[in-house]
Amino acid sequence: MQTIELLYVAFSLTLTAAGLSMVGFAIRAYNRTSRRAMFHLSVGFSLIVAAAIATTVSAFLTEFERTRTLLSVNYLITTVGYLFVIYSIAADQ
Repeated sequence: MQTIELLYVAFSLTLTAAGLSMVGFAIRAYNRTSRRAMFHLSVGFSLIVAAAIATTVSAFLTEFERTRTLLSVNYLITTVGYLFVIYSIAADQ
């Protein structure tokens, strides 16, 4: 495995760990408060983490072919995740 691939995996794992921590915090806050904003926040971060994991796995399975498609799908799912995060903040106002 090349150095760039190792870095890609390392950063993907870091993003996954940080994202799953945020999901855990949001779920715990939702369980304690029953605020819908926390539910939407956890969905948003779950989508962002799912996009990161799926892109990393797909990149290695396809041997980094069709990168435009991989990145387009990643950006689509990540954008939907961020929309949930934004909604959780905006709806709480």
